[in-house]
Amino acid sequence: MNQYRIGIDLGGTKTEIILLDGESCERFRKRIPTHRGDYSQTLSDIAALVTDAEAAAGVSALPVGLGIPGTVSRKTGLVKNANSTWLNGKPLQVDLSRRLQREVQVTNDANCLAVSEATDGAGAGYDLVFAAILGTGCGGGVCYRATPLAGPNGVGGEWGHNPLPWTRDAQLNARPCYCGRAGCQETFLSGTGIALTYQLATGQELAADQVVERWRQGERAASEVMQAYMEQLARALAAVINVMDPDAIVLGGGASNIEEIYHEVPARLAAYVFGGECDTPVLQAVHGDSSGVRGAAWLNPL
Repeated sequence: MNQYRIGIDLGGTKTEIILLDGESCERFRKRIPTHRGDYSQTLSDIAALVTDAEAAAGVSALPVGLGIPGTVSRKTGLVKNANSTWLNGKPLQVDLSRRLQREVQVTNDANCLAVSEATDGAGAGYDLVFAAILGTGCGGGVCYRATPLAGPNGVGGEWGHNPLPWTRDAQLNARPCYCGRAGCQETFLSGTGIALTYQLATGQELAADQVVERWRQGERAASEVMQAYMEQLARALAAVINVMDPDAIVLGGGASNIEEIYHEVPARLAAYVFGGECDTPVLQAVHGDSSGVRGAAWLNPL
């Protein structure tokens, strides 16, 4: 008999659920808009999605894992560091466990990316995997043998809210972040960061994918922005290598689809990695934007 598990990815714009069987095959998937700013409705939406998934499985009380754009404090049990700010300060794990009448596993969405890709994706076969989300925001997670390493403060592998290394103060100070600091890697390396860099350089407001397209068409300003981006991403990843030296780095999120990253960035790493050499593979997530929700399901081993 198939042993099912449920994964949920609670994002800033969408909430997605997946039902996996014992062989990690997808049996059900549904995506709905996230009700931003409404904590009570968020709980109700998740409960309704779980009901739908269990109806598809024909089984109730299935294990549930949830990925969020933040983390749960061990000290208080409350969500912290979420860019979906209506979750901050809320006992999400407790409330959901009570609502669903079972223990719900909750971790950072970048940890879910790492777990998913280490289990059966680009990081499969590697022991220590660092995963970075380059999306609307920017975060990181780490896992060892497909088990997330959240740490006592719940910020293991967290990456997006460190200042971009080897960067002048003036550049850092020009990029205030929602977290209250300035110069966070998120403000450089996310899709939003690409758009901001272009705006600061040209005064024009374009989405990241438009900047990339102009780069490929040969526009000088866009080329300068994207060459700077490759250098910034290399510096940020080199700092991770200098601290934990992972066996592999996996990139997810919308900006991870920029194919030039995978030959531009590895060639730049050795200039910043201590010792002047670097063989760390930088890989694109196999499961794309499904990695988060799949990893959430993997939080509950069969």
